[in-house]
Amino acid sequence: MDKEKLLEIIGLKVEVGGKEILHGIDLTINAGETHVIYGPNGSGKTTLLMTIMGFPRYKITAGKIMFEGQDVTYASLDERARVGIGLSFQRPPIVRGVKTRDMVNACFNGREEAATLTALAEKANMTGFLDRDINHGFSGGETKRSELLQLLAQSPDLVLLDEPESGVDLENIALIGELINDLLGKTHPMRSRTRSGLIISHTGHILNYVNARTGYVMFEGRIICEGDPHEILETVKIKGYGECASCQTCKR
Repeated sequence: MDKEKLLEIIGLKVEVGGKEILHGIDLTINAGETHVIYGPNGSGKTTLLMTIMGFPRYKITAGKIMFEGQDVTYASLDERARVGIGLSFQRPPIVRGVKTRDMVNACFNGREEAATLTALAEKANMTGFLDRDINHGFSGGETKRSELLQLLAQSPDLVLLDEPESGVDLENIALIGELINDLLGKTHPMRSRTRSGLIISHTGHILNYVNARTGYVMFEGRIICEGDPHEILETVKIKGYGECASCQTCKR
């Protein structure tokens, strides 16, 4: 096993409701790296993250998902969470009757003491939300901070972030970026980082706060472009995704 490879996706095909959405995805993320995926609505980006996380609605019909050298293609969602995969939703659900404090403690899974919960809540500016139902009445920024607080408690090796800047105002985006950097260990030298991230972004605004190594464009269920995330974003801003679909310079 190549110890550098944290996540390796090989020839992945996925159906939802009997319709194939992903048509053979190949993707490798090494330990300590952060990658970002762009693409128009309906291109399969969220489907890819949900499949990596193991949601049963997303049916794998071909290919393989390897995580830390283990085949997790057909592992359950909770098994993947236990081995070190964590997800932040684009639109996290409201969970009535469950307090944020209880969810964060469940993410700790007995590893930490109450003092750590308090410190993380202060870091995420969520101290006043711990005794409220999860995401009930939260603003967009508060919901994202709640999600990241839970991920900080879980401390996964692979962090999946579905549009972390979506619905977040300018006052919150810098804090969101700071929390993601903390989650990914970006305050440490590159050679000592072990956590990796895969981020979906429409606007690319998160790249002003979180550095990514590699960017991709997903189009109609395929990854059609790979390269520098900032260069790809500039091309998309100027010429749109249609240019990526027709361009031959970075076809995979």
